[in-house]
Order: sequence, then C-alpha cells, then structure tokens
Amino acid sequence: MNHEVKNGIYWVGAIDWDLRDFHGYSTPKGTTYNAYLIVDEKIALVDTVRQGFFDEMLMRVSGIVEPEKVDYLIIDHLEKDHSGSIEDAMKVFKNAKIISSERGKKGLDEWYDNKWPIIVVKTGSTLSLGKKTLKFLETPMLHWPDNMMTYAEEDRVLISSDAFGQHIASSQRFENDMHYDIREDARTYYANILMPFAPLILKLLDKVKDVNIQPEIIAPAHGLIWRSPEKILEAYKRWSMFESGPKIVIAYDTMWGTSSRMARLIAIGAIDEGVEVRMYDIRKSHISEIVSDLQDARAFALGSPTLNNGMFTSVGALLTYLKGLKPKNKIGVGFGGYGWAGGAVKEITEALKSMGLDTIEPGFQVKYVMKKDDEKECIDLGRRIAKRIKE
Repeated sequence: MNHEVKNGIYWVGAIDWDLRDFHGYSTPKGTTYNAYLIVDEKIALVDTVRQGFFDEMLMRVSGIVEPEKVDYLIIDHLEKDHSGSIEDAMKVFKNAKIISSERGKKGLDEWYDNKWPIIVVKTGSTLSLGKKTLKFLETPMLHWPDNMMTYAEEDRVLISSDAFGQHIASSQRFENDMHYDIREDARTYYANILMPFAPLILKLLDKVKDVNIQPEIIAPAHGLIWRSPEKILEAYKRWSMFESGPKIVIAYDTMWGTSSRMARLIAIGAIDEGVEVRMYDIRKSHISEIVSDLQDARAFALGSPTLNNGMFTSVGALLTYLKGLKPKNKIGVGFGGYGWAGGAVKEITEALKSMGLDTIEPGFQVKYVMKKDDEKECIDLGRRIAKRIKE
C-alpha cells in the first residue's frame, strides 16, 4: 500500500511497534520513523530510518520507484533514529546526492569520516525537482544544532523534522483518521523533548511566516501527519508561551506514608477551591507522564520524606529531569515528612527556586506523626496554592 501524503509525496517510513522508552521517557504506544519520498522529474528522499528498519523503508520506496532513481537524500536531522540507515541507503540509492545544513554536514563528516560529498543548504535555499520546488528552513536546536525542515512549495507540505511529532505506532498515517485527538500525545512529546527550546519555537513560528511557508500539511519525523496544521501550530504557540490553566500537579514519594497523606490533604484543599488536581506517586508513575501533565499546570507541589538529611533519590531524579526542561510561569512548593532531622523540603524548595519557579516558602513539613493541626495546615496549603493559581 502506497501512503501518498499529497501529489507524489509519499510516506515511506517504518513503524516501531515495540519501542517503550525513548531517551528516558515512556513511549507506551511505540513510534514511527518517518521518511518521505518526493517524486517528480527528479526524486528526493527526506531522511532515512533507525538502523534495523531500513528494509521496511526500502520495501516502501521500491513499491513506488526503482531505488537507483533516487537523485537526492535530504538529511533534515542527524539523530540516529532518522539518519541511522544512511550507510545502507547510500549503498542502494547509488546515484543519490546528500543534502543537509552546514551543521548537518559537519556531523555527517565526523560520523562517517567524509565518506560522501554533501550539498549544503541554508534557510531560503531551494531545490528544483522539475514541477516541484523544495525550500529549506534551518531550525537549529529544535532539537539538535543541525535540524532543518523541508518545504514542498507547490504542494504546501512542510516536512518538519522532530517538531510537531508524537510517539505513536499506528496503521493510520494521518491524525484526522485516528479515533481520538492526538494532541495529548503531541503534548507529551513536546513537554519531554522540546520544552527547553520554547523561545526558539516562538521565533520559528514567526520565521515560517517571514519565508512564506504556509503549510496545508505538516509531516513530522515521528507519528501521524497533520492535515489540519492549524491545530498543532496553535497548540505549539500556547505551550511555548507556557500558558496554563487552574491546575496543580502534586507528585510525591513516601517512606511510611506521611508524604502520601500530606499530598492527599493538599489535594483536598485545592479541590475545595475549584482547582483541577493531578496526583502522582513518583515510584508508580513515569517521569515523562508527570512532566507532560505539568506542561499546562500553573502549580507544582513536590513531596518527599527526608533520607540522610536530603530528599529521596526518586524526587531528586524528577527534579534533575525537570531542570533540563526549563519550565516557566509556574508556582512551586515543597512538602514532606521527617524524623529526627529534616532537609528534604529545603532541598526541594531550593531546586524549584533555582529553576525560576515562583516558590511558596518555606514549604511545609511534618515531624514524625501527622496531628490534627498538621492535617489542617496541609488542607490550608492546598487552598493557598489554589488561590495563588487563580490570582
């Protein structure tokens, strides 16, 4: 079956049904490695697939054209899930010339020891395939320095590399053919990969207009293709501006149940004030799931017991992961139980503050056993957070 995106542009990628972890975040639905074949008087292939999936891609290419007729191999992104089959590809697409950004060329030369001549393109460069014209747009740090996008001008198809993707393995190719709204998957993808680059994404959205790119279809490097690009463009703008709703994410680990009990009482107070609550036991939930929910939450409450005068390692791991994602426009608060000496709540508060979160200090901690006054204080803390959210 040929998966035509539009007018001689075909999806020829591979489906990874079994992937469950990608760079440390959970991918319960698997993923796809998307490659696109553009057929005209000249033929271009945009990206390859992860090593081990080349035969699947080649089977799809061969169902459309003879492989030796491919004239150009465009590498939009060097990461191995997209360029991992380039050596296999160049053995089969014997007449193909490689096209990449300047930074892409440097990476390819280093990885493959200057094995192939490479045509360098930059923002605004074009390539004529005959009736079709390809325009290139450099997008450094979305999410590697070499990233670029390829735009089929006449067909208004934007092949967007890692931007606008999702990790979904599916027999469907287009988002509007799915039985549910995949923006939730796109949000998880954004939160765990692209959140640190939010300012660059806002600039990209402006740059797309400046270079007269007006896509009717957005074809990302992972997941489903967008036939309604305004849906994902609007979502990316919202996420990159860190717009948030009246929502708090509460995450915790616990030793003997105190931090768990505190989390539930904080939730009661927030719910009483009409704020949405999402609750996570860190050891029972994947970090990426927590981060995804935090994307559009206004507040984050993080709880830990004290161990060796500090926070639990699971809490520290979450904070390390979150620090690299650079969340903005959020309220943060630490809480937890302790025995003879505290320390966890102070560490959490300092970590949240160092990320630029608007912290409620000094947080709240309970010594040994929850008392009635402690229970009331936890509920009041939830109410205070909720009121801050609604300010």
